[in-house]
Amino acid sequence: MAPDFTLMTGIEITTLRASEETREQLSQLLIEVVADGGSVSFMHPLDSVVADAYWEDALTAAAQDKRVVLGAWDGDVLAATVTLLLDFPPNQPHRAEIAKLMTRRSYRGRGIATALARAAETVAVELGRTLLVLDTAVDGGAAHLYHRLGYTLTGEIPDYAFKPHGGLTGTLVFWKRIGPLRPPDLM
Repeated sequence: MAPDFTLMTGIEITTLRASEETREQLSQLLIEVVADGGSVSFMHPLDSVVADAYWEDALTAAAQDKRVVLGAWDGDVLAATVTLLLDFPPNQPHRAEIAKLMTRRSYRGRGIATALARAAETVAVELGRTLLVLDTAVDGGAAHLYHRLGYTLTGEIPDYAFKPHGGLTGTLVFWKRIGPLRPPDLM
């Protein structure tokens, strides 16, 4: 489903499938990002059992076509990931949501997050989605990345979530049209 390709840096982006090794690497990445202050729904310190349970559920949902989890690999190392959420009500079959775009600190600044976001957009179009939405933390989020990729800022919600190390942060809500709107077939 996902376009498998290799970046000039040797990073390969693939659709992730459930396996113990994949789940372990996803969990390690999530723990690292949370420890580094990434506002991705979890608090620091993040227990490995909790991280593993999250990814087990996420990969199960992916196997049920409720989401797509993409990974950026540097050989055997998972450098980054992004999730495309697909499970929406019947009146929103054209929409998907970008979630959990995370890059290991040692791989940041190489264009991997940009490549993952574009790969998620490509997958969304292949799945007939025409509108993407996402949110990112005001403090330390990736707003600059989403602006660069052509997403439109809808607005800010203050005090949306706690930061991993404490204190509140707002969230910025973005959207992007990725194809022409096609109404669902009506009976």
